[in-house]
Amino acid sequence: MSETPGRDRHVPRRDGDPRGGYDPPGREPYDQERGEGRERDTGREGRAGTSDASITRDTPDASDTSNTPDASGVSDGLQDRVRELQDQVADLQDRWRRALADLDNLRKRVGRDAERTRSEERARAAGEWLPVLDNLDRALEHAGTDPGSIVDGMRAIRDQAQEVLSRLGYTRRDDEGAVFDPARHEAVGVLSQEGVPDGTVLQVVRPGYGDGERQLRPALVVVAKGA
Repeated sequence: MSETPGRDRHVPRRDGDPRGGYDPPGREPYDQERGEGRERDTGREGRAGTSDASITRDTPDASDTSNTPDASGVSDGLQDRVRELQDQVADLQDRWRRALADLDNLRKRVGRDAERTRSEERARAAGEWLPVLDNLDRALEHAGTDPGSIVDGMRAIRDQAQEVLSRLGYTRRDDEGAVFDPARHEAVGVLSQEGVPDGTVLQVVRPGYGDGERQLRPALVVVAKGA
């Protein structure tokens, strides 16, 4: 049988060659002095292994929770914050209820004070008129024995009543001859009269009491109209 050149040919082992005596085709022979060949392949393998290890070490592990925030601590903080807000809401609601109660008590107290003041003022005004009623009773008692004195008694009672109104702040006004004022007078008639300026009060039908903001009632008057 003939041998095929380049294939399955036994190559004698060289001294110092740890690989044996067979060099595969295309493989660079081992040079012990230069240290080339296998070392270069090993270097490539070493670099590849080192690179893979570096990638493995640099890649974060999803199961590593050493840097993950403590979920229980966050939950406790939120619960503390919720309790704090609930306490604030309860305090505000308590203050609101107290303010409403104070306002209601104030409203009732003001209403009672106003009613008491009105009652006191009514009693004072009624007390001012008691002497007038007493004088009317005495005038009626003497009317049968001395009819002529009834006129003088009525005038005295009228003056007394006017004095009572003055003390209450409602003085009787004398508006005859004054210029007509819609705020103080109420015209019930108009007369043409020579020599009298237009708008002059000619006659007071019913006197007015008080003035300005304290006017009890306006006067009913007859006003002059120019010819």
